[in-house]
Amino acid sequence: MRAVVQRVRAASVEVEGRIVGRVGGGLLVLLGVEVGDTASDRAWMVRKLAGLRIFRDDEGRMNLDVAAAGGGILLVSQFTLLGDARRGNRPSFVQAAPPEVAAPMVEETAAALRNLGLLVETGRFGADMLVRLENDGPVTILLDSRRDGG
Repeated sequence: MRAVVQRVRAASVEVEGRIVGRVGGGLLVLLGVEVGDTASDRAWMVRKLAGLRIFRDDEGRMNLDVAAAGGGILLVSQFTLLGDARRGNRPSFVQAAPPEVAAPMVEETAAALRNLGLLVETGRFGADMLVRLENDGPVTILLDSRRDGG
Protein backbone atom coordinates (compact mmCIF):
# COMPACT_ATOMS: atom_id res chain seq x y z
CA MET A 1 0.00 0.00 0.00
CA ARG A 2 1.12 3.51 -0.72
CA ALA A 3 -0.04 6.68 0.93
CA VAL A 4 0.52 10.38 0.65
CA VAL A 5 -0.18 11.79 4.10
CA GLN A 6 -0.73 15.50 4.55
CA ARG A 7 -1.17 17.31 7.85
CA VAL A 8 -4.16 19.58 7.30
CA ARG A 9 -6.07 22.32 9.03
CA ALA A 10 -9.11 21.22 7.03
CA ALA A 11 -9.90 18.85 4.17
CA SER A 12 -12.98 17.73 2.30
CA VAL A 13 -13.97 15.53 -0.61
CA GLU A 14 -16.87 16.29 -2.91
CA VAL A 15 -18.68 13.95 -5.31
CA GLU A 16 -21.25 15.28 -7.78
CA GLY A 17 -21.47 18.60 -5.97
CA ARG A 18 -21.96 17.10 -2.48
CA ILE A 19 -19.48 16.88 0.37
CA VAL A 20 -19.12 13.17 1.22
CA GLY A 21 -16.27 13.48 3.74
CA ARG A 22 -14.76 16.28 5.78
CA VAL A 23 -12.33 16.79 8.65
CA GLY A 24 -11.09 19.84 10.48
CA GLY A 25 -7.52 19.49 11.70
CA GLY A 26 -5.88 16.13 11.12
CA LEU A 27 -4.68 14.06 8.20
CA LEU A 28 -5.63 13.81 4.57
CA VAL A 29 -4.55 10.36 3.42
CA LEU A 30 -4.49 9.50 -0.27
CA LEU A 31 -4.29 5.70 -0.32
CA GLY A 32 -3.35 3.38 -3.16
CA VAL A 33 -3.66 -0.41 -3.02
CA GLU A 34 -1.10 -2.41 -4.98
CA VAL A 35 -1.46 -5.79 -6.63
CA GLY A 36 -0.42 -8.34 -4.00
CA ASP A 37 -1.09 -6.18 -0.93
CA THR A 38 -2.13 -8.29 2.05
CA ALA A 39 -3.65 -7.92 5.49
CA SER A 40 -0.09 -7.43 6.72
CA ASP A 41 0.35 -4.39 4.46
CA ARG A 42 -2.96 -3.00 5.70
CA ALA A 43 -2.04 -3.54 9.36
CA TRP A 44 1.32 -1.84 8.84
CA MET A 45 -0.35 1.15 7.18
CA VAL A 46 -2.94 1.46 9.95
CA ARG A 47 -0.20 1.41 12.62
CA LYS A 48 1.80 4.04 10.75
CA LEU A 49 -1.15 6.34 10.14
CA ALA A 50 -2.36 6.14 13.73
CA GLY A 51 1.11 6.53 15.21
CA LEU A 52 2.66 9.09 12.86
CA ARG A 53 3.90 11.90 15.11
CA ILE A 54 3.69 14.94 12.85
CA PHE A 55 1.62 17.29 15.00
CA ARG A 56 3.15 19.99 17.18
CA ASP A 57 3.34 19.59 20.93
CA ASP A 58 3.35 22.47 23.44
CA GLU A 59 7.00 23.15 22.63
CA GLY A 60 6.35 23.34 18.89
CA ARG A 61 8.01 20.00 18.07
CA MET A 62 6.40 17.43 15.80
CA ASN A 63 5.75 14.98 18.60
CA LEU A 64 2.01 14.18 18.62
CA ASP A 65 -0.01 11.65 16.65
CA VAL A 66 -3.41 12.47 15.16
CA ALA A 67 -5.37 11.26 18.22
CA ALA A 68 -3.23 13.22 20.69
CA ALA A 69 -3.67 16.30 18.49
CA GLY A 70 -7.46 15.84 18.52
CA GLY A 71 -7.63 15.44 14.76
CA GLY A 72 -9.44 13.24 12.30
CA ILE A 73 -8.49 11.40 9.13
CA LEU A 74 -9.94 11.92 5.67
CA LEU A 75 -9.09 8.72 3.77
CA VAL A 76 -9.37 8.93 -0.01
CA SER A 77 -8.64 6.03 -2.37
CA GLN A 78 -6.26 6.96 -5.18
CA PHE A 79 -5.09 4.25 -7.58
CA THR A 80 -2.89 6.75 -9.44
CA LEU A 81 -0.36 6.51 -6.60
CA LEU A 82 0.64 3.22 -8.22
CA GLY A 83 1.28 4.85 -11.58
CA ASP A 84 4.63 4.04 -13.15
CA ALA A 85 5.93 6.80 -15.43
CA ARG A 86 9.51 5.58 -15.77
CA ARG A 87 9.00 4.80 -19.46
CA GLY A 88 7.42 7.31 -21.79
CA ASN A 89 5.00 10.00 -20.71
CA ARG A 90 1.85 7.99 -20.14
CA PRO A 91 1.83 6.26 -16.74
CA SER A 92 1.06 2.56 -16.48
CA PHE A 93 -1.32 1.51 -13.72
CA VAL A 94 -0.84 -2.26 -13.96
CA GLN A 95 0.45 -2.37 -10.35
CA ALA A 96 -2.76 -0.84 -9.00
CA ALA A 97 -5.03 -3.49 -7.51
CA PRO A 98 -8.31 -3.98 -9.38
CA PRO A 99 -11.39 -2.36 -7.83
CA GLU A 100 -12.78 -5.64 -6.48
CA VAL A 101 -9.58 -6.03 -4.42
CA ALA A 102 -8.78 -2.39 -3.66
CA ALA A 103 -12.25 -1.24 -2.49
CA PRO A 104 -12.47 -3.74 0.39
CA MET A 105 -8.86 -2.98 1.40
CA VAL A 106 -9.64 0.74 1.62
CA GLU A 107 -12.84 0.05 3.59
CA GLU A 108 -11.00 -2.31 5.94
CA THR A 109 -8.28 0.31 6.48
CA ALA A 110 -10.90 2.89 7.43
CA ALA A 111 -12.62 0.40 9.76
CA ALA A 112 -9.34 -0.53 11.46
CA LEU A 113 -8.55 3.14 12.08
CA ARG A 114 -12.05 3.68 13.49
CA ASN A 115 -11.54 0.64 15.77
CA LEU A 116 -8.61 2.54 17.26
CA GLY A 117 -11.03 5.29 18.24
CA LEU A 118 -10.13 7.69 15.44
CA LEU A 119 -12.59 9.86 13.55
CA VAL A 120 -12.35 8.68 9.94
CA GLU A 121 -14.18 10.15 6.98
CA THR A 122 -13.79 8.78 3.45
CA GLY A 123 -14.23 9.66 -0.17
CA ARG A 124 -16.25 7.44 -2.49
CA PHE A 125 -14.31 4.62 -4.10
CA GLY A 126 -14.15 4.88 -7.90
CA ALA A 127 -15.92 8.23 -8.04
CA ASP A 128 -14.64 11.38 -9.69
CA MET A 129 -13.77 13.32 -6.53
CA LEU A 130 -12.87 16.93 -5.86
CA VAL A 131 -10.49 17.03 -2.90
CA ARG A 132 -9.86 20.28 -1.07
CA LEU A 133 -7.28 20.77 1.62
CA GLU A 134 -5.52 23.38 3.65
CA ASN A 135 -2.07 21.86 4.16
CA ASP A 136 -0.62 22.73 7.56
CA GLY A 137 3.11 23.35 7.51
CA PRO A 138 3.20 22.18 4.78
CA VAL A 139 3.81 18.67 6.05
CA THR A 140 3.61 15.82 3.53
CA ILE A 141 4.86 12.27 4.22
CA LEU A 142 5.08 9.35 1.78
CA LEU A 143 4.43 5.85 3.13
CA ASP A 144 4.90 2.56 1.31
CA SER A 145 4.24 -0.71 3.13
CA ARG A 146 6.52 -2.66 0.81
CA ARG A 147 9.43 -0.26 0.82
CA ASP A 148 9.17 0.81 4.45
CA GLY A 149 8.42 -2.48 6.15
CA GLY A 150 4.92 -3.85 5.64
